[in-house]
Amino acid sequence: MSSNPSHGFQRLLLAASLGICGAAQAATPVFVNELHYDNSGGDLGEEIEIAGPAGTDLNGWSLVLYNGSATQLNRYDTINLAGVIADQSGGGFGVLSFPAPGLQNGAPDGVALVDASNTVVQFLTYEGGFTPIDGPAAGMAGTDIGVAETASTPVGMSLQLQGSGSRYEDFTWVGESAASFGSINSTQSFAGGNGGAQPPVSQCGQPATLISAIQGTGASSPLGGTVQHVEAVVTANFQGSGNLSGLFLQQAEADADPATSEGLFVFSNTPVNVGDRVHVVGTVTEFFELTELNNLSSLDVCGSGNPLPAPVEVSLPFAHAGEPERWEGMLVSLPQTLTVTENYNLARYGELLLSSGGRLLTPTQIALPGQAAIAAAADNALNQLLVDDGSNIQNPDPVIYPQPGDLSAANTLRSGYGVTGATGVLSYGFGAYRLEPTQVLNFAADNARPAVPAVDARAALKVASFNVLNFFNGDGLGGGFPTARGANTQQEFARQRAKIVKAIHELNADVLGLMEIENDGYAATGAIADLVNGLNQLAGVERYAFVNPGVNKVGTDEITVGLIYQPAKVQLVGSAAILDAAVDPRFIDNKNRPAIAQTFLDKTSNKMLTIAVNHLKSKGSDCNDINDPDTGDGQGNCNITRTSAAEALADWLANDPTQTGSHNALIIGDLNAYAQEDPIAALKNAGYVNLIEQSVGNQAAYSFVFDGASGYLDHALANTELTPQVKAVGEWHINADEPRALDYNTEFKSAGQIAGFYAADAYRSSDHDPLLVQVFVAGDLDSDGDADSADASLFRQQLGKCTGASGFNAEADYDHSGCVTMGDYRIWYAYYKAYSVAGNAN
Repeated sequence: MSSNPSHGFQRLLLAASLGICGAAQAATPVFVNELHYDNSGGDLGEEIEIAGPAGTDLNGWSLVLYNGSATQLNRYDTINLAGVIADQSGGGFGVLSFPAPGLQNGAPDGVALVDASNTVVQFLTYEGGFTPIDGPAAGMAGTDIGVAETASTPVGMSLQLQGSGSRYEDFTWVGESAASFGSINSTQSFAGGNGGAQPPVSQCGQPATLISAIQGTGASSPLGGTVQHVEAVVTANFQGSGNLSGLFLQQAEADADPATSEGLFVFSNTPVNVGDRVHVVGTVTEFFELTELNNLSSLDVCGSGNPLPAPVEVSLPFAHAGEPERWEGMLVSLPQTLTVTENYNLARYGELLLSSGGRLLTPTQIALPGQAAIAAAADNALNQLLVDDGSNIQNPDPVIYPQPGDLSAANTLRSGYGVTGATGVLSYGFGAYRLEPTQVLNFAADNARPAVPAVDARAALKVASFNVLNFFNGDGLGGGFPTARGANTQQEFARQRAKIVKAIHELNADVLGLMEIENDGYAATGAIADLVNGLNQLAGVERYAFVNPGVNKVGTDEITVGLIYQPAKVQLVGSAAILDAAVDPRFIDNKNRPAIAQTFLDKTSNKMLTIAVNHLKSKGSDCNDINDPDTGDGQGNCNITRTSAAEALADWLANDPTQTGSHNALIIGDLNAYAQEDPIAALKNAGYVNLIEQSVGNQAAYSFVFDGASGYLDHALANTELTPQVKAVGEWHINADEPRALDYNTEFKSAGQIAGFYAADAYRSSDHDPLLVQVFVAGDLDSDGDADSADASLFRQQLGKCTGASGFNAEADYDHSGCVTMGDYRIWYAYYKAYSVAGNAN
């Protein structure tokens, strides 16, 4: 389905200009033929006349009157029509006129002619054009008739069509002529009617142009703008204003040139069936770069039940960008097992994106910035195909994918799902080739919703990072919505809060770094306090607390970073430190969010860890004011800004910003940089290890899906001392793979979807996936990641030492008595034995 919201309305408008037509009959439109709305003095005789084929029944039709003022753009009255048009021309045409008292005086205004099925047949404006916002013509760009009346127009005059023909397009508007309401205009003659005789002789079997000749070998038809006859078989029917308002034809008599397509879209709602052989006469047009036949003068059904051409087998990736053009409009099948690589517009426009060989990866996730990343992006562009739902409706209800069944909170369609044997017509629209399926898609849940990353029994401490997608709690008292970001209403916030709290609770991290939380301080009404309250309510005990860095706000951005923790598991050591431009001018804090670092004592292992949580400047932001634009190397905007911040961050942590003497440092957060980009390289050059790269691998890891490709912006990097003590690293794929419609928002959803798309669970609680790092082994005195005989030897050396003694290691003082005693040995030995058991289990 098109991502352009005007697509369907443009189609409706074009349908209106074609009028109505039936199988084996020439098109015979119905249209506004005469209009009067203004004259000198008080307006008199305001009226609208409708012309059309004799026998047209206008009962149930209406004229909807629109005010085009920029502050209104809405309907102000409706005139219900009645009557049957009589033959006044002798050739099968006539008019009916309807009083329109109160018809407004333009600059601009308009009138929509609406048929009995509530379809807009014609939307005309006068004294300028506009697009209304309500009623049957909502979203339709009006066609200005180009003539007008004024307060000086004499009484008894009107605006009329003149010329000769049988359709609205055959005539021209003229101004201020003597009114002739109820009669055919004096300068108008109707030609081409059948005078009430039998329908014209069928065109079936008459000479016709091969579709391949219309399609040609290029992107545009060599016959564009010409009227052509085509006779072929209907392969797919997407008729109706809620669908694509047309059908696809395919020529059984293929030419010898494989570069020319045998398929063609025909814009027509004349009823047909798949398998009908039809003869159509119309104009060859490029509609948003789709070659099609429209403005039909006839459509004849020549026979039914014809076999369909065998679908052409098409495989991804395409050989080159223009290759799909050779199959435009044709039945195709994709025999490969393809992967859903993006579902962002699934509920908005009924679209999803498929790729071969698994999901597409963000170029700078796997390739160095520059030519390598540019080449990877080019490969991605060839290895994708949109699947549409055959509809022009925005926010469809139901959302038909996945099949069988419809989209819901319980029936999701995740990126990573497989599709085998997709079959349909290959079409084009709004910059992309797209498959309009003609058979049910067979989805396989190859990437089912995952459980929480497994707990590593060897690890003592769990640290997580989570971008909570604009967690703004209004005024903290149940009001204050909408806020600058996040939820627009208290209802939305309650839905958002429930999902975020559920996700964090299930993650059960001892320390959690937050990004995109409202920067509104640390009082009881603040967002971070609200989040912690929600966690404790769910836990049933005061399990969580937050780090208060001792300032009213951290930086000046609307969002900030934060840290929450479980006091039963860790203890704060010293005070939190903040990295901003005042500390290091390389860290531009009106672009990047200031970083927060806090040292924690793990109560199990007795080890200290300094955690720095970060949120660097986004790729889509504008950094032109500091001469840091997108250079085209794949890293987006503000790359220098992020890289400089990363360098400043590494230097800051090297100088122990919390002044605690902690040797272990962990950088977490949304760095807005993929694995191969400069900011990550800067941190690695400073001695940090990319834990996701090391443990998961850049070909497999992701936390975010954008533009059809997956990669990770959410990082965990350990310094040299910490790296050997890392026991497990994982991403929890609860968000990036899920359709965005399953989030907390209520906009663009029906009442049923507001309920059915939502569940108070962890899935689509944000747009980023959280990550979990498990570190430290209790009893590991040499910090090599195990508890073994070497640690036993070190403990014996510590036995009897007290605080202040040379070589005293506070980690061995498990009971915090100030001295290492046999009581500490018993604790250490229990850890040693537990590690042996856990090591065998893992």
